[in-house]
Amino acid sequence: MLFNSFPFFLVFLPLALLGYFLLSKYSLRLSIIFLLLASLAFYSYWDVAYLPLLLLSICCNFTIGRVVSKRQETGRKREAKRWLWAGLAFNLLLLVFFKYFDFVISIVATLTGAPFQPLGITLPIGISFFTFTQIAYLVDCHAGKVKDYQPESYGLFVTYFPHLIAGPILHHKEMMPQFVQAESHVFSRGRLIVGLSFFTIGLFKKVILADGIARYVAPVFDLHHAHLSMLEAWAGALAYTFQLYFDFSAYCDMAYGLSYMFGIILPINFFSPYKATSIIDFWRRWHITLSNFLRDYLYIPLGGNRKGGFLRYRNLLITMLLGGLWHGANWTFVVWGGLHGLYLIVNHALRHLLGERSNLALRAGGALATFFAVVLAWVFFRASSVDVALDVLQAMGGGTLTPAMQESMLGVNRIMQLSSCLWWLGVCAAIVFCMPNVYELLGRGLRLSAEQRLESGRGNILLGGMLMLCLLLLAISETRGVSEFLYFNF
Repeated sequence: MLFNSFPFFLVFLPLALLGYFLLSKYSLRLSIIFLLLASLAFYSYWDVAYLPLLLLSICCNFTIGRVVSKRQETGRKREAKRWLWAGLAFNLLLLVFFKYFDFVISIVATLTGAPFQPLGITLPIGISFFTFTQIAYLVDCHAGKVKDYQPESYGLFVTYFPHLIAGPILHHKEMMPQFVQAESHVFSRGRLIVGLSFFTIGLFKKVILADGIARYVAPVFDLHHAHLSMLEAWAGALAYTFQLYFDFSAYCDMAYGLSYMFGIILPINFFSPYKATSIIDFWRRWHITLSNFLRDYLYIPLGGNRKGGFLRYRNLLITMLLGGLWHGANWTFVVWGGLHGLYLIVNHALRHLLGERSNLALRAGGALATFFAVVLAWVFFRASSVDVALDVLQAMGGGTLTPAMQESMLGVNRIMQLSSCLWWLGVCAAIVFCMPNVYELLGRGLRLSAEQRLESGRGNILLGGMLMLCLLLLAISETRGVSEFLYFNF
């Protein structure tokens, strides 16, 4: 079930809100169980065949987590560590089998010359997100950071529908205490207005902006990558740069808004990353919860920056390589992660040599260099193979210009309507670089004013207008054909 679809917005969401808040009047625990069952139904709508896998993962991790915590509390630390390793192995084996098994076999076949026949294993949707969420939970159980939670709260923590399919990656200490807070179970029309505001802005980003500019991406990366002019290559690369930005930003906004309606605050996962003035700053703004996970559960355990410069750079590179591989079983993701690892190494090295200097010229130059580096790396992220990425990059660098390509550079459209694409790129760039993001736009001041309007009766008008806008955008989406969010593939 897609957030940008009528079944979700007109059927699932109203029923979920109604059931959650009605049951909360009788029992908080009952409303938590209801929201857990609603989240499982939301997941099953995609493919009920993977529901047993999700339930198995939840039951095993919750049980192992309790065992680890009790062993730690009673001083049996060796047993706790063995159970922790067993839990980590369970999660990683599931992830490796469903996401990387064919990839690993292809590597072995290439190295040995043996015939390779892919098994065609279907990737269960959301497995990367609910696996990483539970790995962090087990590690925190071993560290003694986990309180004794009810099984339904843990189940909801893992399956909570606004995040389950494409993030953010949740942390137990941020989420589970909210599930049992009485104020989270009290319906608020003001909260509904703010949640719908987030949802509507996200819907606009997805249906109008991301899906609108997406038409210029496939011709470059999927059809004509070997015969591109420089302008076509740059247009396609920038089109994907903005498509991915608005697509992922849309999901984050919609997830945040949906959760806000239920009185539960999700962590901010996306904060104007293309306004970053360095790669370090970029990763503090792009997929923030993944960045935090990689830092806390991979980079720091590897040693972080505590063991000297060389090992720090090694740890950065390893972390980003694995972060790239997390996105998919393809060498393109490994290269993308490796590029960002190298970017971070260069960024940290320059900071070490030059210090934390900051003025307008340096910030502007850093922002331009960062955006340029990110665009180049996105080429690998989008391409179906390294060879395709190299074709596009070669064209972006000038390539070999045939007469036909030269004509295209002068404005003759060969694979896309370049004038239309450039117009879209201009609009997207203006929104990305010149407008505040949704968290800046819908800050506390606006939230208070929205609630005040509601009390005076004007909030009902605002809510009706926003509902009409949502229905209009959903109708446009249905006309074009409802498209999945790009991060559903990861």
